[in-house]
Amino acid sequence: MSSGRALPELIADAQASEERFLRQIFVRDQMAEWSKRPLIMARAEGVHYWDASGKRYLDALSGIYVVSVGHGNRRVLAAIRRQLETLAFSPPMHGTNPVAVRLANVLAELAPGDLSAVKFQCGGSEVTEAAVKFARQYHKLTGSPGRYKVVSRYLSWHGSTLGSLSASGLKSRKTVNEPLAPGFLHVFPPTCYRCPFGKVYKDCGITCATLVGDVVEMEDPATVAAVIVEPIGHTGGVIDPPPEYLPILREVCDRHGVLLIFDEIITGVGRTGSLFAAETFGVVPDLLCVGKGLGGGYAPLSAMIARKPLADAFWGPAGENPGFVEGHTFEGNPVSCAAGLAVLEEVLERDLCGNARVQGARLRAGLERLAEKHPVIGDVRGKGLFQGIELVRDRRTKERFPPSAALGVKVGRRALEHGVLCRFDPDWIAFGPPLVATAEHIDEILAVLERSLVEALEEASGRGGV
Repeated sequence: MSSGRALPELIADAQASEERFLRQIFVRDQMAEWSKRPLIMARAEGVHYWDASGKRYLDALSGIYVVSVGHGNRRVLAAIRRQLETLAFSPPMHGTNPVAVRLANVLAELAPGDLSAVKFQCGGSEVTEAAVKFARQYHKLTGSPGRYKVVSRYLSWHGSTLGSLSASGLKSRKTVNEPLAPGFLHVFPPTCYRCPFGKVYKDCGITCATLVGDVVEMEDPATVAAVIVEPIGHTGGVIDPPPEYLPILREVCDRHGVLLIFDEIITGVGRTGSLFAAETFGVVPDLLCVGKGLGGGYAPLSAMIARKPLADAFWGPAGENPGFVEGHTFEGNPVSCAAGLAVLEEVLERDLCGNARVQGARLRAGLERLAEKHPVIGDVRGKGLFQGIELVRDRRTKERFPPSAALGVKVGRRALEHGVLCRFDPDWIAFGPPLVATAEHIDEILAVLERSLVEALEEASGRGGV
């Protein structure tokens, strides 16, 4: 080693001096800002974390919508141990393994409609990008090589790899990486609370959805491969579409021969109260991407599930059909797939989708009660255990607070101080606790949210307002 020190000595020193090593690791937050109040989680169990100093946090975010069946789940841990002792890695270029086959069969049985062909990846970015590649390759194989464009939405987030980032519509994460990949178009999201077209539901004609058809026609359908959307958008403040939205997108895509991709990295595996949000909204996409909760936080795992007629296009003689050209080293990893099987067993046997509906209803009722008491809560959105609130300066006009106020950030940071982990942005706060959360956990989340909101408002008032 360049330092001349033995590895055990370095590890021991690092464990004893975590704060001194903060500059040695990149985190997702802004580095200098994060280092002012570094959060280093040391262990977890059930729905709680403990940081390096021993402070406990209620995980009202499932880590980041990942820990679907709770931390330290015995069934999942046992499955991983058994698999580690049997087969930890199989050669992906030469075939697959029994665990991956079993998980693929289970997903094919559970997915709605004729979604039945599975491609495994490690994370959400990889699998949404794989879906885009699938759409483009499918059209080439079926005689429409000119179809390459992908329509997605502003404020969306599909991942950090170049293709998935190009499909995303969040300027704060795109601009610093531009120029991005060509062929990606964006439309406005279905934000009913702040309709970008100045209309009011239900007298709006669902313009946010019908406009997608207009864009496809104006671009020329012969050049458009796919439309990709999150059934419920996360970035932008839990954008829950009106019930007509996704059925209209399905009709638009059918009419123009365009593939419809659902990014269910967050909404899949019970988060909305159904195993897939496609079931929650009653719409079957052509490609469904699932991740995060599928591996439960125990191993990197995601999957793209394709409709059988589309997958059949990739069958044929090797000299005429290359198959689906896409691959990663750890795809279908047996340990990850063992974790995925155990997670699905937990979700199904314990009816965690039902629990998400019950506790989600409790969370919604509590958020709405808080909105009645606190006018700064302008809107409550989401489904199941994926819900959020938007904060406003004036509920009547929906006027936002000035950017400098960052009320959502202040509330979220106070919630952290009081032991609740949630997602917070300047104008909105979101919650997504594990599917094993109880009524007591929901009530604690609501109590801490109200306390944090009141404290943040009082602090702002003492400084002359927000």
